[in-house]
Amino acid sequence: MAKDNRINMPSGIGGLVRYFDEYKSKIEIKPGHVLVAIGLIIFLMILLNMFGNSWLGI
Repeated sequence: MAKDNRINMPSGIGGLVRYFDEYKSKIEIKPGHVLVAIGLIIFLMILLNMFGNSWLGI
C-alpha cells in the first residue's frame, strides 16, 4: 500500500478566519442616519434643479 502524504488540518479551525473578532471600527453609523442623509441630499438636488439657475446666476 502507498503511504498517505496528505497534510491534515486541525479539526477546530480548518483555515477559517474570523475577521469580525479581530477589528472593530470606532465609527459606527446607524441605518436611520444614512436614510436621513440620503433624503437631505435628494431634497437638495431637487431644489438645485428647480431654483439653482436663479440662485447661482447661471
